[in-house]
Amino acid sequence: MTHAAIFDVDGTLVDTNHLHVTAWWDAFRQAGHRVAMHDIHRAVGLGGGDLIAGLLGDQRRAEEDDRISAAHTTLYATYFDRLPAFVGAADLLRELSGRGWHVVLATSATGAELDALRRALDADDVIRATASADDTTEGKPAPDPVEHAMGLVGSTAETSVFVGDTVWDMRAATRAGVTAIGVLSGGIAREDLVEAGAAGVYSDVADLLNRLGRSPFALPDVG
Repeated sequence: MTHAAIFDVDGTLVDTNHLHVTAWWDAFRQAGHRVAMHDIHRAVGLGGGDLIAGLLGDQRRAEEDDRISAAHTTLYATYFDRLPAFVGAADLLRELSGRGWHVVLATSATGAELDALRRALDADDVIRATASADDTTEGKPAPDPVEHAMGLVGSTAETSVFVGDTVWDMRAATRAGVTAIGVLSGGIAREDLVEAGAAGVYSDVADLLNRLGRSPFALPDVG
């Protein structure tokens, strides 16, 4: 029986949410839109198209989407060589792998962005698979990314645990029938994560690592 430890990356394993906020804010500004950073922060974790549609609403012009997304990608790429992994992130993945869990990443990042995140994390030796935005037609909060991550290693909803930092992560996991763990490192309130389906909430991955034996990862005979 395969047990999967599925992780979101941005805001969960790597400290990037506020970099995304800044990049999206500037991309919207360049296109002539004023969008509050607070609102952008709440939308981080959605796929680019859904994020733009949700933030612009009636102001959205679909023909602008590609230009806004491209501007965000270009602006965010300026940080690629200095993305900071959270303290304890790689240690947590290695500890789970050592306990018999199959570590899988489930992220909306692709291409050079995903490569930069994995370099920052520096844990490729224990990452079994990665489910990226290229692999599914629907992103979070749809269950597709989580279901695809399970399929990559042959786990089931009952033998998988998902860790993320946004309400979109929690909703995607619960819709897939997977136990969801929230971390506060992405800047979303504990109450919002619990309301979205989190079975447990930790300050960050270091806190989760320190309390692993009392978390949903404390399953017997995983290995």
